[in-house]
Amino acid sequence: GSWEKRILKSLNSMCTELNIPLAQKRPVNEQKELLNKWNEMGTDEPDLSLFRPVYAPKDFLEVLMNLRNPNYENGEQPSFRNHLGLIQVPLKVKDIPELKEDFSELGLNVGQLGIDDSAQVPPEFFENEHVRVGQKVLAEQDSAAAQQYVRQGCPTALRADLWALILNISNQQEDILYYEQLKSNVIQHDLLVDSLIYKDVKLTASNDDYYFVFEDYLYQVLLCFSRDTSVLEHFTYSSATPPKSYIQGKLGMEEYAVFYPPNGVIPFHGFSMYVAPLCFLYHEPSKLYQIFREMYVRFFFRLHSISSHPSGIVSLCLLFETLLQTHLPQLFYHLREIGAQPLRISFKWMVRAFSGYLATDQLLLLWDRILGYNSLEILAVLAAAVFAFRAVNLMEVTSLAAAEAVLADLSTLKVMPLLQIFLFATVT
Repeated sequence: GSWEKRILKSLNSMCTELNIPLAQKRPVNEQKELLNKWNEMGTDEPDLSLFRPVYAPKDFLEVLMNLRNPNYENGEQPSFRNHLGLIQVPLKVKDIPELKEDFSELGLNVGQLGIDDSAQVPPEFFENEHVRVGQKVLAEQDSAAAQQYVRQGCPTALRADLWALILNISNQQEDILYYEQLKSNVIQHDLLVDSLIYKDVKLTASNDDYYFVFEDYLYQVLLCFSRDTSVLEHFTYSSATPPKSYIQGKLGMEEYAVFYPPNGVIPFHGFSMYVAPLCFLYHEPSKLYQIFREMYVRFFFRLHSISSHPSGIVSLCLLFETLLQTHLPQLFYHLREIGAQPLRISFKWMVRAFSGYLATDQLLLLWDRILGYNSLEILAVLAAAVFAFRAVNLMEVTSLAAAEAVLADLSTLKVMPLLQIFLFATVT
């Protein structure tokens, strides 16, 4: 709760400093202007120097590091007593044998898209057969079969349709209408959060070699998303409470509290990177929007809210630290000694589900598996696998800055071989 309050305080103080309200109706001439440039909002260059991201991943990490479980002191849980990472909440996380079982389809003897030289099957033979099966799954419109299928990766040509099938998105007339309603809300009302969204896209996606071309899509999707009150429903099954803001002059009186922004989600620095990769797959705005919203309420919200869920960010951090401490103890202790706690480096990768860090083709192979396993745990496994892969270089560094430099560029990494080697070739 105190974390959410802090974020709101930051928003409210920005309003006061800049003397702008959290929300206001746009004058008619502004509405017309926005409508006319809806498809090229990126050409606008408003002065956003005064706006700052409400928080960045590293601020959130500080909050997680200070979490404690009031129910028991560390001493009461013997297995946790030896945990030397930054996360001090004793949650149950899986070990490699359990992960191997969960992710058995990633095994060395299973055909995979994203592995070039599998000894078992010539890749082109596997690919042709896999495409044929994928087409059959699509023809049958079987969502459960699609989910099982994508565990071995999606052929590029089938990915958009398979993901839509898994997420149950069909883009019916009423969905298109709903999107148009959100759009008209954006046209009519100006929210402070619009400037934060704008600034985030400018700071992240606009500077990205892969994603800058999608800038206009990102504004459309994120502005509409901020108005979508249906997103609030996902807070009923997460322990996060959406931020409430009080209408001025009525502070503290619950009935005057309104959800702000309307969807209950305050974008942090990097938020637009959840949408950017989806722009490669979907080019029709209302469909892109629905896919993103469903990915968000199923998965991404867990990466920036505090809970004990196995796919929640706290569990992912703990899983990552435990995997390293258990399977690469020398590396773990070395980095800890020099003040380069591994989580300080990997946290931003996990919070963004690796978007903007991996090459796009690799990122999509990773997200295939998130959908296939209905779990984000693979993010922690991949983060550990990256450290394992660069272990020799990391053993030689003597500072956090040097460790960060070794891991600064992940754009050449191949996700599937890294995951396979880490899970199935590590001696347990």
